[in-house]
Amino acid sequence: MDLFDVLIIGGGASGMQCALILGSSKDKLYAKDKNIGIVFHQKSSHLQNALFNNVLGIETGTLGEHILENGKNQLTNSYPNVTQLEDEKVLAVKDLRGRFKITTNKNEYHSCIVVIALNYAKPFLIDGLTTYVEPHARANPKKDRIQLKNMNHLIKKGLYACGTIAGWRSQFAIAAGSGASVATDILTLWNDATPTKIHDKK
Repeated sequence: MDLFDVLIIGGGASGMQCALILGSSKDKLYAKDKNIGIVFHQKSSHLQNALFNNVLGIETGTLGEHILENGKNQLTNSYPNVTQLEDEKVLAVKDLRGRFKITTNKNEYHSCIVVIALNYAKPFLIDGLTTYVEPHARANPKKDRIQLKNMNHLIKKGLYACGTIAGWRSQFAIAAGSGASVATDILTLWNDATPTKIHDKK
């Protein structure tokens, strides 16, 4: 059984952005001993088939599959302190009052904080989370999308949602920003509730 301080479920735009910011806190006193993980293969990311022409800093014509691949390489090379869990499907997230038990098709993990960063498509079958499912507030009703009930990304103590599953629109910059927001909320929590962000400087 592995014990994480944060385990992110989902490796699309919001999940990877969350992992990158948490990983970048490794030299901060309040975060240097934190165990951070990300589960990549819960569902296929909607990024896989995307084409980007309108995202700041991303070259026109960039394919989503390349962003996914490059993002994983960036995480590996820049922040090896983030554990990457591949080829596992999350089946259940159980609240044990103080930590969560995450059961996959291969392993069992425990984490103080869990971040749900999946896409907003049905079906959503993770045991322990289905009671939070509701219709997506910002998607076209004809598409029948879902979100997890939350307040500013927080579902309940220790449990967050980000990206489309948190009720945001399916736009790359919005999803990535949602993941960044959750990461800074967690950093703030670790930093004794002092508002926190990570800026790299020359």
